Amino acid sequence: MDFGGSRVLVTGGGGFLGSHLVDRLITKDCEVVVADDFSRGRVEHIEQHENDIDLVPVDLTTPTGCQRATEDVDYVFHLAASVGGIHYIQRENVGGLTPSVLMNHHLLDEAHRNDVDRFLFASSACIYRQQHDGLNRFSEEQAIPADPHSTYGWAKILGEVGCHAYHEDTEMDCGMVRIFNAYGTRENLDPESSHVIPSLCRKVIEEPDGGSIELFGDGTQKRGFIYATDCVEGMIRAMANKTDGEAVNLGNGKEVVSINDLAETIIEISGKDLTIEHDTSKPTGTDKYAADTTLMEESLDWHPEVTLEDGVREVYEWAEEKLASEQAIEGTV
Repeated sequence: MDFGGSRVLVTGGGGFLGSHLVDRLITKDCEVVVADDFSRGRVEHIEQHENDIDLVPVDLTTPTGCQRATEDVDYVFHLAASVGGIHYIQRENVGGLTPSVLMNHHLLDEAHRNDVDRFLFASSACIYRQQHDGLNRFSEEQAIPADPHSTYGWAKILGEVGCHAYHEDTEMDCGMVRIFNAYGTRENLDPESSHVIPSLCRKVIEEPDGGSIELFGDGTQKRGFIYATDCVEGMIRAMANKTDGEAVNLGNGKEVVSINDLAETIIEISGKDLTIEHDTSKPTGTDKYAADTTLMEESLDWHPEVTLEDGVREVYEWAEEKLASEQAIEGTV
């Protein structure tokens, strides 16, 4: 798909995943629009592109904000959402639902009113629910009947329903990618709301050699993780080939790892001698799951390329530098 000369909107473009998508779109000779209120995203993630993007700092929970964001836009990548790690998702019931539902509805409606050609919605593996005690390889049809663990999952389901409806009833082509555990540089490092890989990286970085880190649960939970640049490639391919009103999984089903093994990998990267402790009272989410990527590989003619070890090393080194920089700034105040 040739984006050259088109106007492309990325909602949540200041976020970790959105900013990686902006990086990629900048290379495609298109006009990139970023809509973000920076309640979670950061200007520094996209400041290197300040002369190459149209920044629209609007509230996407309002029709007016969505109208401004989609004006004269050809393609929409809708990544903005109220999101966090498992502790955030299970704690923030209203926060995980209302802002995202409002954004999804108003953005679809205003995109349609502004004659957007294609709309891609970033959905989530959180719409699925564990079926059995073994490794659950979720395929797309398993989303129905819906029974997610969280209001965040319900918000994603409602977003998918909206995309399907607008695809059926309007001239706007819509697609949905169900992202499975994306990770990468620029992720939130706040221990109160971060995802598992940046959270573990921070714990290892801050723990003195010879100490210990704590995991949520017994560490036998299993996940398949997809690196940010791979996720971006999948989204771009989905925009080109899978805006047919139906959802497709977007994940790495080849490398499935336990949280214990993930922690051991991060400790090995650090070079420290650390032990692992477990707190089984903490939330863990779905126990063992990964994406069934059959439809993804067929419809996108693609599979992820970044290995878990290479991706985690990138995140660890970035987090180490980021935390050191923050400590240096605090030391000068």
